[in-house]
Amino acid sequence: MAQLIEGNAVIGQSGGPTAVINQSMVGVVQGLLSEGAGSPNNPIKRILGMRHGVRGLTTDQLVDLSEKSHEELEAVAATPSAALGSTRDKPDASYCERIFHACEKHDIRYFFYIGGNDSSDTCRIVNELANKSSYELRCFHVPKTVDNDLPINDHTPGFPSAARFVATAFRVDSLDNESIPGIKINVVMGRHAGFLTAAAGLARDPSGHPDDGPHLICVPEVAFDLDAFCERVAEVYDRLGRCQIAVSEGIQDRDGQSIGAMLIQGDADAHGNVQLSGSGALGDQLSRIIKERLKPRNGNAPRVRADTLGYLQRCWPDASPIDSDEARRSGRYAAKLAASGDLDGSVAIIRTGKGYDGEAYASELDRINLEQVAAQTKHMDLEYMQGDFDISQKFRDYCGPLIGELPTFGRL
Repeated sequence: MAQLIEGNAVIGQSGGPTAVINQSMVGVVQGLLSEGAGSPNNPIKRILGMRHGVRGLTTDQLVDLSEKSHEELEAVAATPSAALGSTRDKPDASYCERIFHACEKHDIRYFFYIGGNDSSDTCRIVNELANKSSYELRCFHVPKTVDNDLPINDHTPGFPSAARFVATAFRVDSLDNESIPGIKINVVMGRHAGFLTAAAGLARDPSGHPDDGPHLICVPEVAFDLDAFCERVAEVYDRLGRCQIAVSEGIQDRDGQSIGAMLIQGDADAHGNVQLSGSGALGDQLSRIIKERLKPRNGNAPRVRADTLGYLQRCWPDASPIDSDEARRSGRYAAKLAASGDLDGSVAIIRTGKGYDGEAYASELDRINLEQVAAQTKHMDLEYMQGDFDISQKFRDYCGPLIGELPTFGRL
């Protein structure tokens, strides 16, 4: 085992908060403490936390996590959202220079960043700067994203809990839709990957009522055809008198053009993207089009409503048990890698037990190169879809074991 280098460790959280991002942060802290960090004569002097990610690091907004008690850390671990505060900053080369200089200033030798593909890219650039300056800095990315779009990983911490929320919300909303029939659209997060929207399909209990929603599932990976969409909605509505629809914020046409961007004339976010799920406009525009195009047999315009699940889906306080466990393990594993002499890398979750067909679910963690995830995006396999508007059994097998048991309800 390589010798620990003398200096401080720093941990940051980046991007959208999740139900389990604090589990990962506490996992890193616990992993470092198990190496003796913060104790007399140990090379790792202090474990620092960045307030609002690298923005806080560059402005000297740091908190000493090595002083926190076990009870405090466990309470934070079970709390959704980012306890240290997060950031949407996407550092360029000059920003990463400031990050590196802040590491030098605070004698940081262990750098842990919890986040998605942009966060792993930040780790990569900072690590390259340290190497060029012959400054030993061990940089590790801990995965996190509800979009589930990091390569190599079977899935990422944050996704199973968000998928659990989406499936539960659609199960309850389907009952509401049945009670007062109409057409209901729910817009789900996922600008480029449809995993979270596809999870809505798990709301349907295979042993339950065959007409339960969602009746249509629209993801970015399947080209969205407005005419085909309206025709399918009309078919379901004519048959059932109701229709529940799951729509990804990132649906696009055959040419890769965002449907939301075409329908919405709105503000752009910090990265130049048109606001899709946060504004409610996509659901409103689809509602308007359905009302205009559908001509039910009775001649009356259908009752159409739209909701945007928004931020609730990413850190609802009902985490998947598997998600909580794997998020904590991912943080501890990153600390173990750094302490064992690895200089950089990202943690990946590899499924080793299917979780269906009588085989228990199991996973292991592995170190992968930062370049394998940095600024990379994974899309959902088309085999997870059945036709244009439904999930396949393969997706149910993939995602079902991750989210845990959903609540069941009685009916007359």
